[in-house]
Amino acid sequence: MATKGLLARKIGMTQVFSDTGELLPVTVLEAGPCIVVARRTTAKEGYEAVQLGFGDVKEKQLRQPAAGHFKKAGVVARRHLREIRVRGDSDLAVGQELKVDIFKAGDRVDVTGTSRGKGFSGQHKRHHFGRGPVTHGSHNIKQPGSIGSSSTPSRVYKGMRMAGQMGNATATSTFLTVVRVDPDRNLLLVRGAVPGHPNSLLLVRDARQRGKPKK
Repeated sequence: MATKGLLARKIGMTQVFSDTGELLPVTVLEAGPCIVVARRTTAKEGYEAVQLGFGDVKEKQLRQPAAGHFKKAGVVARRHLREIRVRGDSDLAVGQELKVDIFKAGDRVDVTGTSRGKGFSGQHKRHHFGRGPVTHGSHNIKQPGSIGSSSTPSRVYKGMRMAGQMGNATATSTFLTVVRVDPDRNLLLVRGAVPGHPNSLLLVRDARQRGKPKK
């Protein structure tokens, strides 16, 4: 259960030096400002969450139901809307603005986005299969091999690792370290890589699990 979170736009990757002189790979995110558009409660919806709005959009570009949703909340229209689960004792209220300064250097965060689509990929690229022999007249260099017996089960099990669509799915990079926060430019520098291509939408939340940070 998250206690704080922001919607962000992925700008790209770069390198920065730490205080000890270590060169760190970081992803630069334009995080916030976000506006709380709605609040979900256990009494009414059955769970605790807040709906965050991010990104500028002209009201004339919205459909009437969406425009009415923002008008009812009394906030400026936003391009993106996402919900984030929060604790019941959270003091977030509709109309409240959240900026990047809710995070600080050293915090651990989980970053969720949509991974880059790779299209239809073979079993070697998609599942890291090994190749077959390349000598003695073998023609089984890049074949997937057996996918099931003819007698039992006489079918292919669901979930069999085979060629197919790769990427373009929701992915989360967990327990990343916040290296630097720039409130003046709404920038958040996170150590390591995060899902998605530049300009893609991301959800940054405080880390749910505790453990060793990723290198």
